[in-house]
Amino acid sequence: MAPRTQDPVVVVVEPETPGNVGTIARAMKNFGLTDLRLVEPPELDEDGEAYGFAGHAREDVLPNAEEVTFDAVVDDYHTIGTTAITNEDSRQHTRFPFKTPAEVRESLESVDTETALVFGREGTGLDNEELRRLDEVCSIPASAEYPVLNLGQAATILFYELRTLTVEETQLPDVERERAAEADIDRFYDFFERFHKSVEGREHKREKTRVMMRRLIGRAHPTEREITTLTGIFRRTNELLGDRSFGDHTGDDTDGADTADIDGEDTAHAESEDTPHVEGDDGAPVEREPDSRGRNAAESDPD
Repeated sequence: MAPRTQDPVVVVVEPETPGNVGTIARAMKNFGLTDLRLVEPPELDEDGEAYGFAGHAREDVLPNAEEVTFDAVVDDYHTIGTTAITNEDSRQHTRFPFKTPAEVRESLESVDTETALVFGREGTGLDNEELRRLDEVCSIPASAEYPVLNLGQAATILFYELRTLTVEETQLPDVERERAAEADIDRFYDFFERFHKSVEGREHKREKTRVMMRRLIGRAHPTEREITTLTGIFRRTNELLGDRSFGDHTGDDTDGADTADIDGEDTAHAESEDTPHVEGDDGAPVEREPDSRGRNAAESDPD
């Protein structure tokens, strides 16, 4: 696909407050847009709201803004009008079909043309007659209870979605990273297995956790530093534990012995077989209370 040679221009129709013009200019500069066109704008005083809200855009985007007519915009550009209110279906075409900002980006990725993003008034937006004269309609998904965004907010969201077309490089560092070497990850598994053998005697439980840990590390794609740190933690833990191991207690496979196993399985509390019972008058077992020395009343004193 050939690279785009033209960034969209931004058109604001009859903005009511200079501050919103400045806000839009600032958002344009944030996302690599430079060409601002205004239809019947208010006075933009260099000491007023517009320049105050524009940030660094007061140095270029805002002073270079051009005043144009709506007719000229329609005649000279492929136009995309913005609206918070859409039609429900194709029975009315004024506000339907519509695209979301993401869909607008996808559409513009495949076509290189002079495009104008057209925003309406703060209070009423673009009217139906204006929208009928535009080529496409864009609407930002929002709460059905209150879908109308502030003019500056709506512009910022649309510019953000288009940033892959207008911004070559962002301030964010390269997020690509290399996964740690498999030999280092396998070394971590060895230390983890030694640790796990020290705290879990049942082989079938260790096997479950062994697989779970491998899946976790597999999804995480740890860096060399991350896996080295984890390995160091378990190496030090193993040093502190020494030769202590429950690894030989593999005969105890009764899950009911634990109240909560390491793999998250909850087990029931088993009633002790050593608890003495007697039968009451109705034949039901009755547990005897221990005496003040902690013994059951059924126990006899030693000789």
